[in-house]
Amino acid sequence: MCDVIELAKYTKELSKLLTSSGNILLICHINPDGDAIGSQLALYHYLKARGKSVKMIAPNYLQEFLKWMDGVDKIDIFTKDRKKCRKIINEADLILLLDFNQPSRLGEAEDVVIASKARKVIIDHHLNPQKFAELIISDPSLCSTSELVYELVCEIEQSQFMSQPYAEALYVGIITDTGNFEYGSYSSRTFRIVADLFETGLDKIKILNFIYNNYSADRIRLEGFALNKRMVVIPEYKTAYIYLTKDDLKEYNHVKGDTEGFVNLPLTIKDIYFSTLFIEKEGFVKLSFRSKGQFPSNEFASQYFYGGGHLNASGGEYPGTLDGAISYFLEVLKKNVWRFEDNL
Repeated sequence: MCDVIELAKYTKELSKLLTSSGNILLICHINPDGDAIGSQLALYHYLKARGKSVKMIAPNYLQEFLKWMDGVDKIDIFTKDRKKCRKIINEADLILLLDFNQPSRLGEAEDVVIASKARKVIIDHHLNPQKFAELIISDPSLCSTSELVYELVCEIEQSQFMSQPYAEALYVGIITDTGNFEYGSYSSRTFRIVADLFETGLDKIKILNFIYNNYSADRIRLEGFALNKRMVVIPEYKTAYIYLTKDDLKEYNHVKGDTEGFVNLPLTIKDIYFSTLFIEKEGFVKLSFRSKGQFPSNEFASQYFYGGGHLNASGGEYPGTLDGAISYFLEVLKKNVWRFEDNL
């Protein structure tokens, strides 16, 4: 039996739901990252091995660096085939909602999922889940939803379940939500899980090459441009930020996922404890936040930018121009400088 934290009370009900359901749907959040797809695929491989009828939906397109994964071709994209996806949702009698805790994270699929009469289960690791499912399984102390999926499956099986596609999917989820163990709430338990995954013969180098060493030349040039021309360092606030305009992205032939990891780069500067990435979109600005120590980037995102996330990794939005977003950011940053006192 796996050493889990208070999961037995959830897994008994989850196991009953899985056993009694004929059509199970796994759905992740919009703009899915490695943990969203990793946890989704891991559950898919587990449930298929148990003979269950399982389908998968992503609200919109997947990032290129995830498309090599075993089973990705079985994920239906809502924005690509709305009619088919609506049918899948309406025919499901159990929907597992992976790696998100707010219905708005379903994008265009939100209304049809919420209207579905299927029983719903949230499996997630973010703070403050909203109650839009009958069963909420959430543990913010874990580094990723993939880690939670591993623990749930262990508890259900009362032993380990392992296959190589399952192990690969979990490993992708864990390393992408921790920046390959550079940040996040991973623990000694996380490394014991990774050690178990390696026992399947998991090819670490292959996976790292797909995830981190698979960039286009344009993406590398965009990173260099961002650091050279679009990074602003504010030493007195222990803060740095990067901003990218729509024209910047167009000039470097940006594709979804190209700016992944950019927000982490300023944190490698000595005495910088808070980093923000501004991406200009059509009619709004997308923001990503990263922090060191105890600066609560998630509270900052929630209070000022309609967002949320984890202590040291979060995101939000600003409903206006890029200049407006940066000006507002600087204004509210001044109000929060005191939070850096422990790091000064």
